[in-house]
Amino acid sequence: MDLILWRHAEAVETEGKDDLARELTAKGERHAERMAEWLNRRLAHSTRILVSPALRCQQTAKALGRKFRTVAEIAPGATPEALLLAARWPDASDPVLVIGHQPTLGLAASLALTGAAQAWSIKKAGVWWIRHRPRDDESHIVLQAVQSPDCL
Repeated sequence: MDLILWRHAEAVETEGKDDLARELTAKGERHAERMAEWLNRRLAHSTRILVSPALRCQQTAKALGRKFRTVAEIAPGATPEALLLAARWPDASDPVLVIGHQPTLGLAASLALTGAAQAWSIKKAGVWWIRHRPRDDESHIVLQAVQSPDCL
């Protein structure tokens, strides 16, 4: 199974407004489009796409131009365990792309890779691609790729 974690792109900072209503900045839109182009060249057609209900995540997902499902369990403040459960890690048969938030994505990446939730940081609009390969009754976890929009 492939688990692709994509942090939403840069969003406007607003005090006193609904956090879920924050939208992408112009820079965030450019970064989302660049990363979407990179991902679309690599994602399998069967990839399930799970997206936080936050507007900034919805806008990031729309840059892909693919169907996606909004999942309340990965909204801001979600636990890494809830995210991995929603993705069906490591047992799903198809790849899963999750578009969500820090610190949940970093915690989920560390939990998937090491078995312990640690405060790892994923850059805005950044992607971590993790692969699980069961072989000979053993589980092999591989960090397939880490990509930043600044490097595209």
